[in-house]
Amino acid sequence: MDILELKFVLKLLIAPNYRESLAKIKLNAATKAPERDKICRQLVERGLVAVSYEISKFKIAPAGIALLKIESAQLPITSQEVKILKSCQKEAVSPSKAGIPASEAQKLVQALLEKGLIQVNKSDKKIKEVWLTEQGKEYLQREYEPSGKGNITLSKNLLAIYLKFLRQPLSTAVDFPHQLSDEDILQAIQDLDKEFGTDNYLPIFYLRQKLQPPLSGEDLEHALYRLEGNAKIELSALVEASRYSLEQVNAGIKQRSGSPLFFIKVTG
Repeated sequence: MDILELKFVLKLLIAPNYRESLAKIKLNAATKAPERDKICRQLVERGLVAVSYEISKFKIAPAGIALLKIESAQLPITSQEVKILKSCQKEAVSPSKAGIPASEAQKLVQALLEKGLIQVNKSDKKIKEVWLTEQGKEYLQREYEPSGKGNITLSKNLLAIYLKFLRQPLSTAVDFPHQLSDEDILQAIQDLDKEFGTDNYLPIFYLRQKLQPPLSGEDLEHALYRLEGNAKIELSALVEASRYSLEQVNAGIKQRSGSPLFFIKVTG
């Protein structure tokens, strides 16, 4: 973690519940908004922070075009999601032009993006809020060690807040027993979905980060198959891999043919 990344996460320690509007995070006078946003995305990829965002414009993806050719009775998406896909077949549109109530449009558009059915330019996907994840808290308390040459310059206020944080017990960290029940794993899926705002399409790499260890990769995959067999979850394949790092994609459950199983949806 470089100095600007460290300052970014330390700024979150000041905010209520370690959550803040991205626009309010000021690193230093020389760091402009695009660089700050890049740092934020890097921290998201490492699982140290999570974000909520707002999409201003989107267009249909090749996977979405292919999906609309399927008979309506067999479509794996809702009628509202179909309506959104049809609204952007000819050109990029805003959520307000999708023919869906404003209170629902943004959530549905983001769900379609997670499924790889629409495309969004980076400039049309604006991060709204950012917060420190449980993994980020644990990293700051237990793992972070300054390395390399040079000095770290922190204000006394920021240093004081960090020291206070270090002296607190990590009460939010979960010490899992060596044997986790399927119910424990299902609860972990629901908790992570809420934490990362993945709208009931949780990428598997979040669950691996949380539960491996104590579970092995094979044990976790067997548990997911059991939950799916008991109609508690659905596992779906990754359609658009460009949105994720190679490490995140490789965390999916490999199949003999086709894309890896990547998303977890709680159904029961």
